[in-house]
Amino acid sequence: MSATPLAGLRVLEFSHTVMGPTAGLIFAELGADVIKVEPAPKGDHTRGLGGFAAGFFAAFSRNKRSLAVDLKKPEGQAIIHRLIPTVDLVLENYGPGTMERLGCGYDQLAPLNPRLIYLALKGYLAGPYEHRPALDEVVQFQTGLAFMTGPVGQPLRAGASVIDILGAVFGVVAAQAALREREQTGKGQRVGSALFESAAFLMSTHMAGMTATGLEARPMPARRGAWAIYEVFKTAHDGQLFIGVTSDQQWTRFVEEFSLQELAADPRLATNIMRLAERSWLIPALQEVIADIPQKEVEARCERANVSWAPVGQPGDLFTDPHLLATGGLLDVFISRIGGAEGRKVGLPALPIEFGPDRDRPGIRLQAPRMGEHSREVLVEAGYNDAEIAGLIDTGAVVALAG
Repeated sequence: MSATPLAGLRVLEFSHTVMGPTAGLIFAELGADVIKVEPAPKGDHTRGLGGFAAGFFAAFSRNKRSLAVDLKKPEGQAIIHRLIPTVDLVLENYGPGTMERLGCGYDQLAPLNPRLIYLALKGYLAGPYEHRPALDEVVQFQTGLAFMTGPVGQPLRAGASVIDILGAVFGVVAAQAALREREQTGKGQRVGSALFESAAFLMSTHMAGMTATGLEARPMPARRGAWAIYEVFKTAHDGQLFIGVTSDQQWTRFVEEFSLQELAADPRLATNIMRLAERSWLIPALQEVIADIPQKEVEARCERANVSWAPVGQPGDLFTDPHLLATGGLLDVFISRIGGAEGRKVGLPALPIEFGPDRDRPGIRLQAPRMGEHSREVLVEAGYNDAEIAGLIDTGAVVALAG
């Protein structure tokens, strides 16, 4: 068994920001040869983002090669058309109509390779909205995810680009299904995934719950919970711990571990459904007990009781997380705007999957590339000679690093 099961698959990635680069990262980390086609002469604009987005390029571009091409020039389009017969899959997340204007839409590329799978990652699937631009945050508000996340009257986007990443994962699933079908039919096809529909899918449980109960959905901070003990508790010295007690067996172990004999014997708390009705006084009573116990002791008791628990962490805690460090869950990635083995090396999470009896994790083969770092070698692989490559560079159709 291998942690690179997609070795031999060749992908052209036309993308920026998060959704497309995430899909490309998944293919690359699983062993595919992913060629990131960057717009010459400036490259992927994600390289220049700041603030919250300053690390996007490095985080999502590892294990890829960079080919910098000006698709606004006929010579640039011709390069892509020459590559297409050697490619299994094209993925893109540009705005509606962009790839078509650049001569690289599905209808323009499919005749060059009948086996081509074309993954379009968009804001919306087919329908009245499909020509709108969209963003992760836009669809979080549009579908009710922001409403469900924030306090009542204060809709709030999730604290990560969850819809971009989920949409990318659904896109990869669609592409894998198309690749499987191609094995049987020999034919490629266009497949798609989108932000809006991905966010809407996350609302399925809330929609089903509304139907089942006849009640309106409430934001998560004010939700009607399914479990009585499902809270963040303060511990001694300003610590915080989430505790989830999700079965009657867990409740028995929990009250025993925390020496809560009175609660254990209270007939009003015999079952989870009964405990739900008593939350107004039960949660404050538990908080009063837990608030006097040091954080590490609360953690140890929860562990012995075998209930779900977690400290209230921050992203920076993951750099030193013992579980991730012990299992190959962090990959050494150089974070810089220019790519390559430059900048500062940090551990970033690997794909959350494992393979085989040894539970191997996908690893890192290439750092995020510099713009045009692999232009020459990709063109050579496509059959261009040195003179032709030099001519393309002279016209500005290609940017290639020296050497």
